[in-house]
Amino acid sequence: MAGTVEAIHLAPDEGAPTAPVERVDAVAGAGLRGDRHFAAGAAPARQITLIESEELERLADEHGMRLGPGESRRQLTTSGVRLDSLVGRRFRIGAVECRGVELCEPCSHLEKLTGRPGIMRALAHRAGLNAEILTDGEIATGDTIVPLD
Repeated sequence: MAGTVEAIHLAPDEGAPTAPVERVDAVAGAGLRGDRHFAAGAAPARQITLIESEELERLADEHGMRLGPGESRRQLTTSGVRLDSLVGRRFRIGAVECRGVELCEPCSHLEKLTGRPGIMRALAHRAGLNAEILTDGEIATGDTIVPLD
């Protein structure tokens, strides 16, 4: 059940547009260097966020709402792995070890930033994963995502 990192998007400040990057430094206990949530001692659920490209495709197919990977406000867009199965589990993204903390539910902030009424309902329980970064390292597009336990 391995997956792949399809895209990485960071925003320097809350509400700022996201920008694609090919690689990023992941720092245990802090998050992704250069992102709005990066801070020493960051809450585990705020260190890294992921969303499945398959869910973005479903959103377009079933609800007519197209979101590009960065528009989802999640830092990593993945394919080939069911992220909800990683809640409470350790997994590796490339060489970086992480732990799934909780589902990353959509919020009114996402609806406001995208200008798409109803997106919260359409993405409920399908908007990705909040995870904790357990080891330092680099994450790059194309990296494999592998469950560890």
